[in-house]
Amino acid sequence: MSTANKIAKKTKEAPTEMSIFSMEGKKVGSIALPASVFNVAWKNDLVHQVTTAMQANLRQNRANTKDRSEVSGGGKKPWKQKGTGQARTGSNRSPIWRHGGVTFGPLSERDYSEKINRKMRVGALLAVLSRKAKDGEIILVNSFAFATPKTATAKSALVALAAGSDAKFLATKKKNAALLALAAYDTNTVKSFSNIGSVLTEEARNLNPLSIMTHKYLVIEKPEEVFAALVARVASFAKGESASGGK
Repeated sequence: MSTANKIAKKTKEAPTEMSIFSMEGKKVGSIALPASVFNVAWKNDLVHQVTTAMQANLRQNRANTKDRSEVSGGGKKPWKQKGTGQARTGSNRSPIWRHGGVTFGPLSERDYSEKINRKMRVGALLAVLSRKAKDGEIILVNSFAFATPKTATAKSALVALAAGSDAKFLATKKKNAALLALAAYDTNTVKSFSNIGSVLTEEARNLNPLSIMTHKYLVIEKPEEVFAALVARVASFAKGESASGGK
């Protein structure tokens, strides 16, 4: 069963408020979740289509074969047409010969990319964010503050957040434990988490359905700023949709 189908089977009420934690795992406040972002119906087919298209766009095509016009050799007829008792042949570059060309082999020119409409991309992102919120897999942090890049401090922060938010797999999951959505790029924060293989850092403005679904938890820094940006993004999209007649 696919991940999308498993998620679709879960039915939970959308939360309206969420706690905010410090790096030390202590609750420092709460924030209301905007319904336009975190209370959107799950759309299984849409999420599947968008995420598979994004995976196709990441695919690198390196396989390449040569046909009979590209391989070396074949300048002279191997033997005369008749009288040898062997099958007639005109070139040792034929696909039936060893070291000959390949028929219908893979070519590096093949393009696997797929177009993703903006409406589909935004809709899938909102559906995934809403599902993460319903499943309790979003953790809000007031701020990540690192004076200098320090992996030990980053690990301690994960352990503290796991204990404070009751996210038991945040600090123990060995692969794809969390996606850290930063309000803005910060060198010290990125470098601090870069040596932790189970965590990926990304700017919140670059959030996409594939990266969110790939990781167990979504950790959002400075949720007030990030939520405001997401709401503005949804409003801008809705405005563009109405201006174009919903096409």
